[in-house]
Parts: sequence; C-alpha cells; structure tokens
Amino acid sequence: MLSEFGYGILVVSFIVAVYSVIAAAYGAQTKSLATIESARRAMLLLFPLISLSAAALIYLLVNNHYEVAFVYEVTSRSMPTYLKVTAWWGGQAGSLVFWSWLLALFASAVTIRKWERDIEFLPWVIVVASVTTAFFLGLNVFYENPFTRFWNVPGNVEPHMFAPAGATLFFPEDGRGLNPLLRHPGMVIHPPMLYLGFVAYVIPFAFAIAALVTGRTDDRWIRLTRRWALWAWLFLSFGLVLGGRWAYDVLGWGGYWGWDPVEIAAFMPWLTGTAYLHSVMIQEKRGQLKHWNMILVILTYALVIFGTFLTRSGVLSSVHAFAESAIGPLFFAFIGLTFIISVALLIWRWPLLRGENEMTSMLSREALFLLNNLLFMSVLVVCFWGVIFPLISELFTGQKVTVGPPFYERATAPLFAALMLLMGVAPLSAWGHSTIQTLGRALWKSALVAAIITAALFFTYTQNWIALIAFFLIAFVLLVTVQEFWRGARARQHSQNENFFTALMRLMGRNRRRYGGYIIHISMMLMAIGILGIEVFQTETQGTVASGGELNLSGYTVQYRELASWDDSGAGVNYTRAIVDVYENGIYLGQLTPRIDYYFDSQQNMTIPGQRSTFRDDLYILLVDWQPVSSMGATFKIFVNPLVNWLWIGSIAFFFGVLFAAWPDKDPAEERVHSRRSAKQSQVAG
Repeated sequence: MLSEFGYGILVVSFIVAVYSVIAAAYGAQTKSLATIESARRAMLLLFPLISLSAAALIYLLVNNHYEVAFVYEVTSRSMPTYLKVTAWWGGQAGSLVFWSWLLALFASAVTIRKWERDIEFLPWVIVVASVTTAFFLGLNVFYENPFTRFWNVPGNVEPHMFAPAGATLFFPEDGRGLNPLLRHPGMVIHPPMLYLGFVAYVIPFAFAIAALVTGRTDDRWIRLTRRWALWAWLFLSFGLVLGGRWAYDVLGWGGYWGWDPVEIAAFMPWLTGTAYLHSVMIQEKRGQLKHWNMILVILTYALVIFGTFLTRSGVLSSVHAFAESAIGPLFFAFIGLTFIISVALLIWRWPLLRGENEMTSMLSREALFLLNNLLFMSVLVVCFWGVIFPLISELFTGQKVTVGPPFYERATAPLFAALMLLMGVAPLSAWGHSTIQTLGRALWKSALVAAIITAALFFTYTQNWIALIAFFLIAFVLLVTVQEFWRGARARQHSQNENFFTALMRLMGRNRRRYGGYIIHISMMLMAIGILGIEVFQTETQGTVASGGELNLSGYTVQYRELASWDDSGAGVNYTRAIVDVYENGIYLGQLTPRIDYYFDSQQNMTIPGQRSTFRDDLYILLVDWQPVSSMGATFKIFVNPLVNWLWIGSIAFFFGVLFAAWPDKDPAEERVHSRRSAKQSQVAG
C-alpha cells in the first residue's frame, strides 16, 4: 500500500504543478490576482506533497522492502541506516524525486516573500519554476517510477507499478546494495550539494524570464536574486570540491579531477555562474552589461539541465553517470524548448537591454570585467566542445573518440592564467576610466615582490617555466588582495580613529560583497597552489615486491611488511589490507595501510589508499594486487603529490569567503535608528 500511496502522491504533485503553470499564465494574461494567488498556493502545496512521497520512499529504503525495484537496486541488509537514507539520491529514480523536492522547497521559499512591489514578476516566476518541477515529476510518473515493484508472472519476474493479471508480489531476500564508490562520506554530501547548486540557479533564471516577459529590464530582478545566485554558486562550488575529494580518496588514480564528461557537466554551469556573479556588479554600479547578464543566466539554467541530461541519459560513459535510460530524448527536448523560448524572449527585449553608459576606457574596471566574461566563455567553449565531440563523432562516423585531459589542460591553461592576471589587475582599476600609468603605479610594488618570490623559487624549488609563471601570478594576486585589505583598513583607521584590527573588521562588515570576494580570491590562489603541485610536480611508480621488499620515489622509501585479509559478515565486506613502513631519506616516518574492500552485495571493489599528508606533499599508496601468501608479493602504486593539500585548505577558505559575502547585511533603517539612540545616550551621559 505504501508504494501506491507514494506513487499516487507523485501523480497528484504532477497535476498540481501543471495546474500552477496554467493558472499563473492565465492569471498574468487576464490580470486576475485571484488566479495568480491560486497558482502561488498550488506551488506552495508542491513541497509538502513531494515530501510525503519522499518520506514513503525513505521508509521503504530503510525497512528493506526489496519488492520495490528501486529499493532492491540501491540497498542491502548489510548497509547501515544512514546509507539507506542517502541511497534516495543514489539511483536514477530517487535522485529525480530529490531534484523535484529541492526545487519545490526553493520555489516555496521564494514565493512566500512579499510581492507588492514586484507583483508583475510573480506569475512568470511561478510558470518557470512549476514547468521545471512538472518536467522532473513527469519523468518519475511516466518513465522512472521509484515505486515500481517486482511481480511473479508465469515463468518470469517483472517490474510493474500495478499487478499484472494473475501475478503475485515477489520478495527478494536481499538487495544488490549501493555501489561501493557511493558509500564514501564525500558521496553522502557531494550529490546534495550539486543538486542544491543546480536547483537554486532555477530561481535567478525564473526572475530573468519574468523580467523579459514584463519588460522590466532594470536591475530589480538582479537585486531580488543576488543571494540566490551566490548561494547556488556556493553549493555548486562545494559540490565540485567534495567530488574532487571523493575521487582522490576512492577512485584510486592519485588525482582529484580527471576531466571526466560528467565532472565537466557540473563545471560548465559553474563557469557561467561565476561570470554572472562578476557581471551583475557592473549592471548594478554602471548600468552596463545587461545583455551579458541575461545571456549568462539563460546559459547557466540551460547548462544545469544539460548536465542533468548527460548524467542520466546514458549517452556518456562515466563513473559518475547513471545507467542508460529512455529519458535522454525527453531531456534533450526540454533543453531545446526552454532554450529556444528564452532566446526568443531575449531577442524580443534586446533593445530594452542597452547599457545606460558607454565604455570609455579599455582599462576601466567594467572593461576588465567584460574581458573576464569573455575568458570564462572561452573556457566554457573548450569544455563544451570536449564533451560533445565524442557524441558528434559517434553520430557521423560510428566511432566514439575519447577527449582526454591533455586536450583540456593545454586549451584552458592560458585562459586560466589570464583570469588569474585579471584577479590581480581588476581590483586596482578605476570605474569609468583607467590608464596604463595609473594601473602601473598601483601594481608595480606587488609585481616586484611577486617577481622576487618567483626568482627565489627558481633557485630553491623549480626551474619549470610553466610553474614559475603560475607561481608569479599566484603571488601577484595574493599580494594585490592583501594590499587592498591593508589600504582600506589604514584609511578607515585614520578617518575613524580606530585601531587597525577594529578598522579592518568594521570595513569588512560594511562591504561584505567586496571583501568576501577578496577572501574568495585568496582561497582560489591557495587552491591554485595545490592544483599546480599535482599537475606539474606529481611523480609515481608501480612495482611488485615480496615481504621486506622496497619501492623508492622522490626521497621516500616504502617497505612492504605484511598483508591480511578477513571478512566482516555484519558489514558484508571482505577487507584486504597491506602494512607498509615509510621512510624519508632514511628516517622512519611510520606505517600506512592501503587496502581493497570487496562488497559481497554489489560484488564490487573499493580501493582505499594509504595517505601521509603534510603541507609540502602527499604520499599516496595504493594496493593494486596481491598473492594469497603475503611473502609471495604484492603490487603497489605510489604517488607523491606535492602541495596538493593547499587545494583542500583553499577550499575551506573559499567556503568561509562565500558565507561572508552572502551573509545578510543589517537593515540600513535599523542601523540609522541604532546610531540615533547611541547619539542620544552620549548626549545624556554628557
């Protein structure tokens, strides 16, 4: 009965979403506030409805209802309860319900606000959000039903929602279990973060479409969605970082990013979203780049749906992708339809989106931000072409060509270097007009110190010219950014007669977006150090050694001691663990225990590396193969990843930077009241 209930709620939710679309569009056309309010209430109803369906699905997952096909595919009796809950988004059908649930939550949150000032936006925001929700619910209702059950029909077991004639329910004793790679803690958090980022971007897109339909092309829609875009960017960024950490810990290839098509599918909306966050500041301050902002938000939404399509259609072979499915053509049609409508609206309103001011200097801050957009779009073109080229090749030649990391690295490295240079130059450029002379006076000290640091690295660390250019840019951006903190705090210190740290804290508190952005720039440079270390300086070796044998790499000696293998019947896992001693230049550092875990339910392995991490490097050891008797030998693959941990340190700093930038400011009216009260209290005290 619970399966029928959960599916029935999905059907009702789909009908309510469709009604919300129709009522909102009709209300907007007829200027009927009552009809628009009905559409809003229907949208608000979606979240509790989908929550009921999700609760039913979670109950089935946790309580081992293996007669439900989805439960059978993603859980087993040996899995702990928390993994059974997170298996909700571990399979295709459940993840689509999760997508709809999050979107209903966000759409409800945005429509609860007061709409008196922006009532003309409301129906079109509802239309966009409800159309997207209805699409994902429709996929569940008609194609990827998570409540389908197994039925015994004569001579076979088949999945159906309702009982075929003469069939009885089939109850498997156990399920297949979740893919071991998805049981890592990072994968418990990584998919929800990506989904949160994807779904949150629907809200800025909805307001952008509302602005185009209504002809309100001022920056009001941007101000209404500023924090939605920032939080979406935070979630998507954090999801990408967590995915990198998961790959580093579980996939066993010694890296965090392999330019996998599905990785790139999540990276592409991040590129347009990042460009959008920079670009909207120009519209707010200078009334420029309005065309750009509309294009970027439309592209971001399209790429969100495109990335979801790539993951779920089965057209790409990836460790991140779901199994092949029939929903691919539907995704493709939805992407095409929404993109065509969006572009048509953009063309219609194009004349209204002209900038309020002309660019008068190629070195002004707004001109540099425009260049920033162009660079991000260039990286996007490289990534998009790399993803779709194998599909085009297979379509026209019948052969799927693989586009590997070298293509992306060679094509994007100069573009990322140019972006880093802009991160150092743009903060010191002036609005409206800048010259080479004024920029030179502002930059020369930071550039000189960065050059000195680079020269020191040349003599003490590396003569690799690519690395030296990158280190110069990293140092330059860090110095410029720190200089901006210093200059602002010193100016406030003198004007307000405060000590330096009080001045700095108050300066940052009054300019959260600006200084939060600077913190993000610093975090990006810390992450760049880690990326540079592993991309340029990584070393590796592989060998088979008997007990007592050694492998040497980059000053490290790894000595194989012993190997053990045992079953954990409660967890349903066989563990095979090697013990190795680690020495550096003859000095004993301790033991590491790389292992391979074999899961009986899914009949799959998970490789767990032995890692020794420092600020300088990571020693990363994989157990590749072994003989039944440990003295006969084991095969190890060893990586030394210099500086890689700065990537994770930078990720933490990045998280706090975005939180700081997105944190709500105090209401200016409240601040004025507080200031008047303080002044009166001072007068009374006097």
